[in-house]
Amino acid sequence: MSLEGYDAFEDPYCYPGVSVLRNRLDIRDQSELDAFEVEISTLRAEEPLPEGDFDPPHYRRIHHHLFQDVYIWAGQYRTVRISKGGNSFCYPEHIPAQMDALFRKLSGGGAFARPGLDAFLDTLCPFLSELNAIHPFREGNGRVQLAFVGLIGETFGRPFHFEKLSRETYLSAVVASYFGRLQPLRDELTTLLT
Repeated sequence: MSLEGYDAFEDPYCYPGVSVLRNRLDIRDQSELDAFEVEISTLRAEEPLPEGDFDPPHYRRIHHHLFQDVYIWAGQYRTVRISKGGNSFCYPEHIPAQMDALFRKLSGGGAFARPGLDAFLDTLCPFLSELNAIHPFREGNGRVQLAFVGLIGETFGRPFHFEKLSRETYLSAVVASYFGRLQPLRDELTTLLT
């Protein structure tokens, strides 16, 4: 994914003087890196995702799985402050505590086992909104979120139909959730479940 719109200061993740992330293939062209990253993370997403307890280590293993071929830091929390569109994500020094607190609410995934679609979405929407606001990784947050949501759906009998996903409307819904407006995200997820 392009870093356009992201702000990061004194970013050790990037090559000097440019906004291209350091990567395993030493690709210095942003378009070429974007294409490689999408291709390889898509291939990795088609493989079985790591199993786990729906906790922060599990989430980090999924990020590592998707991006291990691209970034040496795959699966590691970011260490720089970033923002997008002037809106800051969680400061890196708070990421571990925020992730632990957020995932504790999931009770090892048990929070998704409550009966009824409304209860499922009542848990998933605020979780996804908070997870996006934390933005724990330097890159790949959106893709790991969708992979994790897909795993949740498979595990708890609510498979998502990602072929219905409209990147534009889904992204708008995620942005709205950052500002506390969860209904657009709920609508998008409902569409993907039916």
